[in-house]
Amino acid sequence: MILRLVGPVLLLALGLASGAQAASTGTTFSAPLPSKALPVPPVPPATPPLQLRQGYDPAPVPDLDVQRPQADRLAEQPHTEVVPSLFDSKARRQGDGYVPGSARQYDNDTRIRPTLPTRVHAIKHHVKVILAFHLGRPKGKPNPKYSLSIVAERLSKLINAPVAFATDTVGESAQAVVAKLQPGEVALLENVRFSEKEEANDPEFAKQLAALGDVYVNDAFGAAHRAHASTAGIAAFLPVAAMGLLMEKELKYLVDELATPARPFVVILGGSKVSSKITVIKSLMEKADTILIGGAMAYTFYLALGYPVGKSMVEADKVDLAKEILEFAKVKGVKFLMPVDSVETQDNFPFKANLPTQISALNSVTEGWAGVDIGPETTKQYCAEIASAGTVLWNGPVGVFEVDAFASGTKTVGEAVASSKAKSIVGGGDSVTAVKQFGLADRMTFISTGGGASLELLEGRELPGVAALTNK
Repeated sequence: MILRLVGPVLLLALGLASGAQAASTGTTFSAPLPSKALPVPPVPPATPPLQLRQGYDPAPVPDLDVQRPQADRLAEQPHTEVVPSLFDSKARRQGDGYVPGSARQYDNDTRIRPTLPTRVHAIKHHVKVILAFHLGRPKGKPNPKYSLSIVAERLSKLINAPVAFATDTVGESAQAVVAKLQPGEVALLENVRFSEKEEANDPEFAKQLAALGDVYVNDAFGAAHRAHASTAGIAAFLPVAAMGLLMEKELKYLVDELATPARPFVVILGGSKVSSKITVIKSLMEKADTILIGGAMAYTFYLALGYPVGKSMVEADKVDLAKEILEFAKVKGVKFLMPVDSVETQDNFPFKANLPTQISALNSVTEGWAGVDIGPETTKQYCAEIASAGTVLWNGPVGVFEVDAFASGTKTVGEAVASSKAKSIVGGGDSVTAVKQFGLADRMTFISTGGGASLELLEGRELPGVAALTNK
């Protein structure tokens, strides 16, 4: 976000709305307000009163007098806030909930909802809010398929307030839309990746973004591992660059809470590739008591131990890497558990419906079959470890949960995590999709909005979007 201290404006990353009113430089989307919407504090006479969507609970928004003294001082004056991209590459792939033409819709707001407390807080303090983020991979050129107009519509529905949409990011449309904002109003800039200068972290482009406001607030954890103009470069051109409430929460759970976790500390790691998790595994071995391995990556470890893998997905060229990890676990005294049995099928990716399945023999996958989920004995063992945990970190499903016949392991493990007394942290990526699919999200302590950002943070790396901030 960018906060404007003279001439109230706040830049944020949001999405969605309904109803459109055309303007020469942009469009304002507005959703009808419910009759019993929650009111916000009164604003100056020049600004019509805003209301929050009925049923929206502002409780998650902490009092800045306690947790954000500097931000609260800034809020004493009208200002502008700029918030960068909320969508990383995975979210963009998963977020294509639209079709070409007039029927386009944006129906995946997974990354938008967690950032609403920061925006709502800014609105309640009569800040002019300017949102800047990206959608899709337009390759540095305008592409109607990735226009954020649909996100403006969705955002308007979520906050039940008008959202002015600028048809450009830093040009005349953006300047005109921002100039018309009143305290407590929201504007959304067009997709920052419509310019090739965004991903190049071009200083001039970052400077133009910064010129729209006075203070920058980054609440885009999912893109914090990208050194782009809207996530890092912009901070150099404003006196204050602070983190939003979501960013603060992400760092609290993925850094602070895991620095001294309640024990036993159990880590669940899934996914398809050992190579993509090697640094994370080694980093977590410095802290974890137990690591539970699932997903296709388990079969690369099988190869390392000389177990039959059938036609399971493996990284044959990473067997030495798997051996290294197994040896490292012994050195560190970490209980490193792998599946002792698997659900297997005769097909391989992409999987078809109604495939025959069977349970494998111990520490083996049948010749001509592929392992696609942890088996019942493994599930029992893993759930026992989870039940005794003080902290659980989960990153990656333990099976191909997208197929009902292969979803039992991931679902049961998720239910065990949700039912445990442990502090449960879901570290982004497909594990987030899984807990939502199985209706377990509300029972987890914390669910990260980052995919690659979560992994890099768990590896112990500094994120460019965090490093650029002046107030952390």
